[in-house]
Amino acid sequence: MIAINNLTFEIGARALYDEANWHIKPGDKTGLIGANGTGKTTLLKLIVGAYSPTSGTISMAKDLKIGYLNQDLLSYHSEKSILHVAMEAFERQNQLHTEIENLLKKLETDYSEEILNKLSDKQHEFEALDGYSIEFRAHEILAGLGFSEEEQNRPLATFSGGWRMRVMLARILLQAPDILLLDEPTNHLDLPSIKWLESYLQAFEGAIVIVSHDRYFLDRVVNRIVESRKGKLIPYAGNYSFYLEEKALREEIQGNQFKNQQAKIRQEERLIERFRAKASKAKMAQSRIKALERMERVDDVDDDNPEVNFSFKFSKQSGRHVVRIEDVSKEYPNLKILSHSNAVIEKGDKIALIGANGRGKSTLLRIIAKTDKEYTGLAEMGHNVSVTFFAQHQLESLHLENEILRELQAFAPKHSETELRSILGCFLFTGDDAFKKIKVLSGGEKSRVALAKALTADANFLILDEPTNHLDIQSVNILIQALQQFEGTFIVVSHDRYFLDNVANKIWYIEDQQIKEYPGTYQEYEEWAAKRPAVAKATPAPQPKKEEKPKEKPPVSEDKGKQLKKLNQTLQQLEEKMGVLEKEVQRAELELGDASIYANKPKLDEVNERYQKSKTELQAVQADWESLAEQILELENA
Repeated sequence: MIAINNLTFEIGARALYDEANWHIKPGDKTGLIGANGTGKTTLLKLIVGAYSPTSGTISMAKDLKIGYLNQDLLSYHSEKSILHVAMEAFERQNQLHTEIENLLKKLETDYSEEILNKLSDKQHEFEALDGYSIEFRAHEILAGLGFSEEEQNRPLATFSGGWRMRVMLARILLQAPDILLLDEPTNHLDLPSIKWLESYLQAFEGAIVIVSHDRYFLDRVVNRIVESRKGKLIPYAGNYSFYLEEKALREEIQGNQFKNQQAKIRQEERLIERFRAKASKAKMAQSRIKALERMERVDDVDDDNPEVNFSFKFSKQSGRHVVRIEDVSKEYPNLKILSHSNAVIEKGDKIALIGANGRGKSTLLRIIAKTDKEYTGLAEMGHNVSVTFFAQHQLESLHLENEILRELQAFAPKHSETELRSILGCFLFTGDDAFKKIKVLSGGEKSRVALAKALTADANFLILDEPTNHLDIQSVNILIQALQQFEGTFIVVSHDRYFLDNVANKIWYIEDQQIKEYPGTYQEYEEWAAKRPAVAKATPAPQPKKEEKPKEKPPVSEDKGKQLKKLNQTLQQLEEKMGVLEKEVQRAELELGDASIYANKPKLDEVNERYQKSKTELQAVQADWESLAEQILELENA
């Protein structure tokens, strides 16, 4: 489909790619990953011809139809409705529709056979191209991306950048290309739209290349990963989770090779030093020196996921109640956000505020942070609460002429330079990077500086609005570690599900103009939400448990005790079976990760069949285990 051979691309004196190779086959669904600055977006532009390689080739069929979503599309302007803009994807159908309308008009005065034949031909072609369903398909995709029926008739120019990008995505999907190149497609989507897009791409029959930092999204959509790293393109035959396991295995092998080679080099150097001292052995010493120079060196393994330690400083601890929201109502013209809503944030809460865009998440954060005062009711901070509010607009408040270190020193004068350098190191600004000026930084680097500033504040309560925007996977992992070590309280809005699942212990969402709470992790919330009945809006979420004195449980009857013992034995057997099946799945995944297997189709089919069978059995056993665990819990509490 697309063959990239010995690709070299240079920017100034730096080679972004150095003889890189990659073959994209029909049906491949690939996640293109790598740290910011490794050339992922550049590679997509090379594929579509926006840039030319320094050397090497990118070849593809002339009639290959490419759909390319990129951030440059934000500049597209139109006064036409978004439905009309999306339907621009159907170029030939739209042309035929116009021609048919013109022919029908001519028929009012000219009943000639020539006009009738032309009309018949055009109508047949229009029908063959499924022209009568194009408006329905456009409606369907726009609805999936979060546009209401009314909004679909509004001009594109009336929408913000993020919503305009959704329209561009809809137009590209409607083109039904042979291959989709999607550069950060989830950046401007809320959670419901991300899930819809996942389902759409899973069913898409063409090839896909996705640049994304959303690891959950990649896991659900792609069947292979290509890592852009040190000028090369490194393939992995599986989704993102498989990539992590396979890369760890490769790095373990590489690390052992590096250690063995270094030991051999040291041994050779000691021998050379001894031989040099003797004239009779000088020739042998020179021979060994040349052998060392010719030796192909194994690189040491780079640590892409460093463990970081943050030292948070609070001059004071907050009281038990950090924020109280009582009888709060908030509305905009034609949009009601909250109506007489109540909620409490308690000390130690790590809250993820989730939901579709337009439900009022950012508005609620601004009410809590006191930057929005146009509401009724009471929203107040508790005793000794000190707050820092991070939002994307704060990137604009960075002082462009400041060096990074100076920016932090001006904001957090109580911290020593050593402490600030240590914090910057955690955010990947090491050595002389600390002296870079803000104005030369990329969007992701500026986000990291703004986050570092927020975390150096003397605050025991953090309000974080989309802190993961512009961050690569490595930077998201660092932020997760920082928030896991933060001993205060925070509330965060993000569409990165992996991030939310690793930092939050409570979930808030806005439903029926009320703040609702789920007392658990994001994954637990997802499982609970999936089981909600169709009348979910009338069903309140489980409320946090109030502190009550534990009640003494009645003694367990003998029959009940025997029943519990039997059920627990069965549960243990299921756990053992799960362990065996998990190992079988992992073994098959490792075999599928070996590139040589793809040259042996019978072997590939056998391993793939074994993999699918083990995976299906594992899911069934897991379901049985969950059902039995619930049964035991109910019996214990009965």
